[in-house]
Amino acid sequence: MEKEHKEHFIPYGTYILVWLSLISLTVLTVTIAGIDFGRFSLFIALLIAAVKSTFVINYFMHIKFDDLIFKVFLLVALVTLASIFILTSTDIFFR
Repeated sequence: MEKEHKEHFIPYGTYILVWLSLISLTVLTVTIAGIDFGRFSLFIALLIAAVKSTFVINYFMHIKFDDLIFKVFLLVALVTLASIFILTSTDIFFR
């Protein structure tokens, strides 16, 4: 049983907007790196990185249009990464 492959088309304008967003978020990251936010610096940097990775995963890697199994694999990888961050943060903050 062969599954029918659905074609999807993303206009070039969308790619340009995503690229401009990534450039803007990179400039924001560099700008914020020069400001002292104390303990929130890491959280802000990770938040901006998460937004940037969401753009890349959805538009350039086309996960938005892929089958459910690929989304599940991505979710497992993100849960693993979150677990590593939480365990490392717990170790650092409660020393």
